[in-house]
Parts: sequence; structure tokens; C-alpha cells
Amino acid sequence: MSDPKPIKRLAFVLNQTKSGASELLDRLKEAAIERGVEIRETSEFPVPDGFLEGIDACCVIGGDGTFLSVAAESTRRQVPLIGVNRGTLGFLTTYTAEEIEEALPAVLDGAYKVRSRGLLECQTYEDHMDLALNDVVIKAALVSRIAHLNVFADDEFVTTYVCDGLIFSTPTGSTAYTLSAGGPLVHPASKVISLTPICPHALSNRSIIFPEDVELRVENAYPNERLLVAVDGQRNLSTSRDCPIRIRNSSQSLPIAQKLDYSHFNVVRRKLKWSGGYAGDRD
Repeated sequence: MSDPKPIKRLAFVLNQTKSGASELLDRLKEAAIERGVEIRETSEFPVPDGFLEGIDACCVIGGDGTFLSVAAESTRRQVPLIGVNRGTLGFLTTYTAEEIEEALPAVLDGAYKVRSRGLLECQTYEDHMDLALNDVVIKAALVSRIAHLNVFADDEFVTTYVCDGLIFSTPTGSTAYTLSAGGPLVHPASKVISLTPICPHALSNRSIIFPEDVELRVENAYPNERLLVAVDGQRNLSTSRDCPIRIRNSSQSLPIAQKLDYSHFNVVRRKLKWSGGYAGDRD
């Protein structure tokens, strides 16, 4: 990624349902306009195709769901996203409202760093593909049913899962759904794919970490039972009984604008109230 540059054209994406978000947008717009920055804004989800064309950066005000809704357009245009958290945990929206108001003048001058986040490519038909920043989840279409899923890695049979579903996660998504299912925390700079079963009917419930260049294939062992494929918890892909589901790392990536002192583990400790163990005095 090239070095950050001053921001002359700034887009805003607003989730109007979040408390205080509209008022924060007004203050940020006023501060940006005072510095001669060209403004574009929307509260439409997902953002319209082409919304970020010609834009230097995009400030997303909301929660992680709002951030995810802009990811596809940001990836297409390679426009860095500045996430401002007005939701709950906010792993992707790492600025607080107070932080962005204080830091905005410096950010507009280029005081930020851009980091690329890997994406998963999920294909259900030859011409039916989508990108995931967090995860791809495969479940039985009927919530009362159990899925029977054969998994292959580069044509090597892995195993058959009898479970509520499977979560294929990026490192970025390791703090999302897969975390709740007992999956591993993975540093976002890694390029691996993690697979975590959801409520498997087995005593050995373990995640698997696959290398970056693997192609994973999932086949429905009970083809009469329909499957649901959810991308980032926002979009569903249709499936066919005859076509396997293919998952691989994408050649594309999402640019994210972060604070200069951003620390992934600081975010994990703060958001999850996490500690490695007893932190008392050492003799």
C-alpha cells in the first residue's frame, strides 16, 4: 500500500439508527469543510456502486455492520475506510467519537496508516461469487435441521462434519462469529483461513487453520437438504445440489485507515476485557 496522503475528498457513510451518529456527522463535516475538503455522504446500505469513485478516504459512522456494508465498494475503488464506532464492540470501527473529533485535522493532513485486510472469495456457481471480510457461514437452510458437510482442501478429503454449520473465517473475522463458536484469535496480518464447526455432534470440537493458498470445497452430503451460505452475515448466496461451495483467499484486499498508534492486541484487550491470566506480582 502506498504511503497515506492528505485527504482532499472525503466521503461519509452514516448509520442514522445509532445514537449521536447524525450529530457527530454534522460536526465532522463542518470541520472538514473548514479545511477545504470536498464532502460526499450517504446513509444508504449497501452504498451505491461508484459512490467512492474519486474519493481519497471514507469515514464510516456506525458499528461493524455498517463498516461491512461499505467493504465491497471500498475494495473495488481501493479507498481506505476510517471506522468510527457508534455501535457496541466495534472491532472494525476502531476510532471513538471523541478520538475522531480530536484527530480529524491531523488525519486530513495524512496522519494515519493504511493496512490491507484479506478477503475470502466464496463461489457457489461458476458465475456466482462474493467477497467476505469476516466470514462465510454454511448452514442448513432450515434452522431445525442439522447439516452434513464434506470438506476438501485442494481435493484432499478433510472430514465430514455433522453440525449446525461451518464458519470459514478471515483473520479479521476471528473476533466475530467464529470467536463465539470457540474459534482461535488470529492476527489480522496473517493470510490463513480458519474453519470452525458450529455445535458439532462430536466430542472433538476443534478448529482447523489452513494455509493461504488453499482452495476449500464443501459438498452437501445430504443433497436433498438445502444449504444456506451467508457472507459477512449480510448477504446470502444461492446454492445448487450439484455444485460444491468453493472458498479461497481473494487476490483483492480491503484498505483500512488506522490510528498511528493502533495496536491489534490493545483493541482485543479493551473490547473483550481480555487478559492472558493472573496479572499479579512476580517473585
